[in-house]
Amino acid sequence: MCTAVWFQNRYFGRNLDYDRSFGEQVVITPRNFIFPRGNATGHLYGMIGMAHVAEGYPLYYDAMNEKGLAMAGLLFDGNAVYHSPVNGKENIPSWALIPRVLGRCSSGEEALLLLQRVCITSEPFGENLPPSPLHWMIADRERALVVESTKEGIQIYENPAGVLTNNPPFPFHRENLRQYLNLTAEEPLNRFSKALELRAFSRGMGAMGLPGDVSSPSRFVRAAFLKSNALPGETEGGNISQFFHILGGVEQIEGCVRLEDGRMEKTIYSSCCDLEEGRYFYRTYEELTLQSRSFDEIDLNGSELSAKPLKQKSV
Repeated sequence: MCTAVWFQNRYFGRNLDYDRSFGEQVVITPRNFIFPRGNATGHLYGMIGMAHVAEGYPLYYDAMNEKGLAMAGLLFDGNAVYHSPVNGKENIPSWALIPRVLGRCSSGEEALLLLQRVCITSEPFGENLPPSPLHWMIADRERALVVESTKEGIQIYENPAGVLTNNPPFPFHRENLRQYLNLTAEEPLNRFSKALELRAFSRGMGAMGLPGDVSSPSRFVRAAFLKSNALPGETEGGNISQFFHILGGVEQIEGCVRLEDGRMEKTIYSSCCDLEEGRYFYRTYEELTLQSRSFDEIDLNGSELSAKPLKQKSV
């Protein structure tokens, strides 16, 4: 269970909600890194983001490239369908999609053109790493897109709401927002009856009906409401603070989502890509202090991955 957000056409990031960690690291991939697998030819741009490094390969959960294009994969179990390779298509395993798009595309428009000729294949990374059922959100400074691979093939949607969660497919979430069109951040008007003098007895009652549970449809609506009404900060730091407050409004608290086998979901980490400055901010469930990495830390013309483990600390 996850939530991704695109804010002020500049900030892109997500909560990763799951029941366990896989040893995530913040990884910078330089321009001349050779991807050992995944048909990653034509790699042009450096990228930075959260990844599990397996056999020297950065399996990115979310990342941005040096041109200001960002992408995140979110769980889409039961609806994601990957396919066998198709002649005439660019056949890309699901786990290689983020490096391929961010390595070759400098904008959402280029990503759209690439994805229109792609087949996302079901090739596993390894015996113990089967393909994860995902859909993806992509954003630059101009637009946000959602990409879903279903039994019908690749579906690409414009995403003016600028948020994404999990099931059902994106068209459901887009239509579901219509149920909440009466919500407002303003003080509500009395539409109940002209014959009754009714006034709000608390601040915030214009948003009564905003769902508060952590299901993916509810998180989509809540994230869209928070993102749409959050004021921009007066500084870059203010915007980043606002971004993490938005993510905080949809995070999962350990113990509130319990699975059948006793495991519990929580927000493993939250991230924010500054698409203009090329800096990746993050915090974990245990360490709330913001950490960051930027492209300036390495020689982008190099060929070696730069991986930094997450700082973990009990609060």
